Amino acid sequence: MSCCLLDFCRVQELRQVRESLFASQRSAVTGDSTDPAENELSWDNSDWGSWETSDTREDRTTAEEDVQLQSVPWLQDCVLSLSPCSDLLVIAREHKAVFLSAKWQTDDSGREEMTLAVSWSGTLSTEEGECVNSVVCIPLASQKRSSTGRPDWTCIVVGFSSGYVRFYTELLNEDPVLRLKCRTYEIPRHPGVTEQVLSARLQKSGRSRWACMRACVPAAAGSDVVQPPPLAYKKWGLQDVDSIIDHSSVGVIPLSVFDQMKNASVLGGFHASVKGSPPAMSQYITVGGGPFTGFYYAVEGSSQPLLSHVALAVASKLTSALFNAASGWLGWKKNEEEPGQKHKPKVEPATPLPVRFGLPDSRRHGESICLSPCYSMAGVTDDFGRVTLLDVARGIAIRMWKGYRDAQLGWVQVFEANTDRDMASSPSMPRRHAHFLVIYAPRRGILEVWGTQHGPRVGAFTVGKHCRLLYPGYRLMGVNSVTSHAWHSHTQQVCLFDPTTGVIRSITVPFHLALSDKKSERARDLHLLKRLSSVLRSRELDPSESLLTNKNAPVSCLTNIIRMLLASLKEQDPEAVDELLLQLCSSQLKLLQLYTDVQLLHSPDNSPTDSDSLSVPGIEDDLTQVRPILQRYAEVNSRPSVSFAEDSGGPLPVRAFLSQLVCEDGELRVVRGPDTDWTQLGSFLFWGCLSGQSPLERVCETLQQSGISPQQLLSLLLTVWLNREKEILKNAAATRNLHTLLNTLTSMKGAVDESWDVQCVSPWWQQVRVACVQSESAGAALLAALVAHLVAKSSITSLAESKFQADWECVSLELEQWVVCVRQLEDVLALQTLLSLPSPQGSPGGATQRCSVKALLESGRGGLADRVAKLIFRQDVAPRTLQAMVEWKGDGQSSDQPVEEPLQQRKGGWGDLQRLQALMCVCERFPSSLSADMMWAHCCWEYVVQWNKDPEMCRNLEWSVQYLKMISSPHIQLGISSMMWNTFIVKRFSATAFLMEKVGKAPKDRLCRRDVGMGDAAMTSFLGSCVLLLQALMESDSGVEEVCVPQVCVEEVWGAVEGPASLVELALQHRAVHYPLIQHHCLLASLLHAAMTFSLRVKPLSLFDSKGKNAFFRDLSTIQLLPSGDMDPGLVALRQEVNADVLRRHLVCELYNQGLDLRAEEAVLEVEDKEVLGSQLLVLIGQRLAFSLLHSQTQTKVTMELLARLPPTLCTWLKAMDPSDLRCPCVSLQKTSKLVSRVIEILPENHAQYSLALHLLETVDSLQDE
Repeated sequence: MSCCLLDFCRVQELRQVRESLFASQRSAVTGDSTDPAENELSWDNSDWGSWETSDTREDRTTAEEDVQLQSVPWLQDCVLSLSPCSDLLVIAREHKAVFLSAKWQTDDSGREEMTLAVSWSGTLSTEEGECVNSVVCIPLASQKRSSTGRPDWTCIVVGFSSGYVRFYTELLNEDPVLRLKCRTYEIPRHPGVTEQVLSARLQKSGRSRWACMRACVPAAAGSDVVQPPPLAYKKWGLQDVDSIIDHSSVGVIPLSVFDQMKNASVLGGFHASVKGSPPAMSQYITVGGGPFTGFYYAVEGSSQPLLSHVALAVASKLTSALFNAASGWLGWKKNEEEPGQKHKPKVEPATPLPVRFGLPDSRRHGESICLSPCYSMAGVTDDFGRVTLLDVARGIAIRMWKGYRDAQLGWVQVFEANTDRDMASSPSMPRRHAHFLVIYAPRRGILEVWGTQHGPRVGAFTVGKHCRLLYPGYRLMGVNSVTSHAWHSHTQQVCLFDPTTGVIRSITVPFHLALSDKKSERARDLHLLKRLSSVLRSRELDPSESLLTNKNAPVSCLTNIIRMLLASLKEQDPEAVDELLLQLCSSQLKLLQLYTDVQLLHSPDNSPTDSDSLSVPGIEDDLTQVRPILQRYAEVNSRPSVSFAEDSGGPLPVRAFLSQLVCEDGELRVVRGPDTDWTQLGSFLFWGCLSGQSPLERVCETLQQSGISPQQLLSLLLTVWLNREKEILKNAAATRNLHTLLNTLTSMKGAVDESWDVQCVSPWWQQVRVACVQSESAGAALLAALVAHLVAKSSITSLAESKFQADWECVSLELEQWVVCVRQLEDVLALQTLLSLPSPQGSPGGATQRCSVKALLESGRGGLADRVAKLIFRQDVAPRTLQAMVEWKGDGQSSDQPVEEPLQQRKGGWGDLQRLQALMCVCERFPSSLSADMMWAHCCWEYVVQWNKDPEMCRNLEWSVQYLKMISSPHIQLGISSMMWNTFIVKRFSATAFLMEKVGKAPKDRLCRRDVGMGDAAMTSFLGSCVLLLQALMESDSGVEEVCVPQVCVEEVWGAVEGPASLVELALQHRAVHYPLIQHHCLLASLLHAAMTFSLRVKPLSLFDSKGKNAFFRDLSTIQLLPSGDMDPGLVALRQEVNADVLRRHLVCELYNQGLDLRAEEAVLEVEDKEVLGSQLLVLIGQRLAFSLLHSQTQTKVTMELLARLPPTLCTWLKAMDPSDLRCPCVSLQKTSKLVSRVIEILPENHAQYSLALHLLETVDSLQDE
């Protein structure tokens, strides 16, 4: 046994990764290959050119260019980080990054292997000029008991050259981030103090960061930004050092009394005082220059925030965010929620920390440091090509290797395997462990494994010169001494990534290599002998077990072998035969016989069947009632779907059958496995009966004789029925066959308890109801419930007749439960039919929502309306169209009447009658849960949520406000509008106001996108919607006192609903608002909207006094000091100086300029100084004639002759006119003639321009005649 490299993963799409990161270099290399093998391998075929023809020269050139691109060591210029769980790999370069996620696939030989495929690629940087310097992938341990030790999710931490460390886009330091390090919990060798640290030359509390991440998990599953709880961290300014290239945080180190007195004497001298107890200190090690290695010690004295405080902050943030579903908190989303900061964020000053001591070497500069898993040693690389091994506790160098320039380091921690004898003698003694230092020398292309501290080289591999050694140095975050026992089997320590093949290899080192040096092999042999003895004692090889697990062995062969083995065992001496082996053979033989019998019964049943025996009394009436909705459900779910060859129906392998059944004490018991295996076993037993291909009676008799409990058979039957819904809905006889099977299973011994009282709930039928209400196959669940209800009713009736008189009608709690269950399933079937409708072309679309009775009962009173609102958004329904349909339905119309009328009234809505009929059917079944106000409120919220995801889609916000105005209850409207304002609007609104105040005018598109997160056109629409929202808020606040508070009700059959509070309930609980403060914000919104619409130069906030400025962007429920409302005297005086008649004349000229002559004639009547107006209109007439006579596109021979006949003064005057000032130059001559006549009426005859007006009239008339 020796060191080995094991391939455990492969990176796919290497070409795509290179092209994403090196787009500029790729543009210089032309050509594109379609051979998928070139993603991983290429060979140099430069010597084969003479063998090629001229037709293949171009292909050879392309291949050579690909080889040239791949031969470049591109991976050395990138930043890599592999998650310790090996499920996520991040490759970044400059401002771009590629994320690769783990996927499992099956190769040609049928063996499953893990691959890393590209899941995302793009740009991470948000600040101009910043680049990615370091990346860390931190898996967070799941808190579920069923998955202890497994990661819940993986957080990606990115350090930029601008100083940002982006979890939540927060600036922790102004200097560039050089390297990110993470240190998680390790099982201590000896009792001591441990903590979790994430550092980038500053220390963060790992518990605080972990609490922040855990708090953001529910928000990250949704779509809006949720503010994280406050982050506690320590920031140290490391002093007395020239340069720092890398660092490591050792953590808290407990001191002995001797170490305490030694440090006090060295630092304080002879008169130094010593405290009673040794203080705990955090140790930090840096590498760089002056000194080469520095050791820092920070005394632990600051108090850390309690987890209860962090939890309180989490609850506060999540409560205020309401229904936010965060989508951009990690910093690489497309649109950021927070408006751009106007100034650089405040950076907390660092606490100075002087160096305690170091390893001085003026010529040597350190390049990297790698801390061992036990935090007792560290490997350091330098620019001299040396690798130095440090003793962390003593601060000295204990070993040095040379000849390793640009080396990459890693550590392997190996534990000794405990034997049974060791566990029995000393179960509490910790296992021995050894550490090995892994050194990769890229210039030599060799990977070496060395024993520490002074051990020999135990392994060497030739791996290539362009690989990367991936050593995270940490494991799962969030584990402790209780949950840490499981993460060793789920994490990798050191991996080697080869970019030429895309293979990631793990390094395996046996423990015995650390026992002695290479010249003494006795200890090594003893260790191997000890392990071999342990294996032989703990495992007994049984050839029968190996045979039964062979997937290629036929059933007949297995049966014959087991029979021969059983017969041979019976002939031997009973005392010499292993009783367990005898029982195993007997049980497996019984299982094989059952498998053979059931398989023989799968042949099609060609015996004649009496048609009367297939008719089930009572079931046809129930099917007739639900047949229309079942047909609609089958139509919308009959779309083709993707299927795989391995999922196709086929005979169940005998190995799978034997793995799910066990025989104990002569009785068979089914072992519940994965859902797919459970479904396959159920299909093997019952699908032939349900489809009518197998005899029902014989199959049921065989299963009853097998000894399998009826409850497990019922579970298998329901699993098959609910998972093969499409095939069941196409087979009309399947329902009758299910009735027969349920009757047979119910009559089995042990199915229904003989002592069961009809006034109690039966566990047998409760099992059927639970399976139906939990299933998302609404059609199959309803059919199963109808059949089970009929069988239960028949059973209860017969049981009641035996106990009571025949004249009495049986009233059972069980039957009442079935009535409620069937009604709920009918409602869910109608809802699922609506949710399964395909989205029209051009709509947002999205995945089809699946629902069940259990899901609706657990989603609260607003869960149904929320699902319908999401559907309406996917269907892209206009608010007025939906309102017209609901109002038309509210007038008493039934779903059987034609629905073309609302479609003709509102164009652009649902053009398909099927969609309207499905929605009306659901509204009829849920009159309370889908009331008009409930639906409008959820549609309003859904559209504003979608707008928040993409603010450029301004129509979503406009429709959201329209839905808000459609709410009739002022109480609900007030609460919804307040929640919209506080959650989505106020931050962007304040950012817009501050931006316009800064630039003093309507900002350009680039500034709008930078500070507000949307373009200038979208921001104009956003401000208009803000005005409408605030107006609706004021209207609803005025009407709340006149109307009673509405009650949130649900239907009677859904009275057991529970879950989170609905949106309407939250709206009704919202606090009252301050009307003057809303009016104050509405004034600002109108001002901002006008400034953006008309491109005005204005500083909006400067128009308000200090009180008005301080009142902006406050909580609308608070009372603020507002301006008095008195007019500014200076503004009043300025307004008095403006002549109103000047504005009227300007309005008339602008209307004529726009070609709106009819409106201008009305405005002329209000002008007082008509002579001045006439002179202004003459200029406009001249511009119109100049356009008609002198424009190059309108000049004709007739117009040229007319222009020659004009008086010279008039011709010169027309040429001086500029028609480009006209907004609408193409005006008919009739309108111009009428305008000239109007000017002649206005001007007096003694006016200086009266004769000019007459000449213009003659000219226009001449143009009209010709």
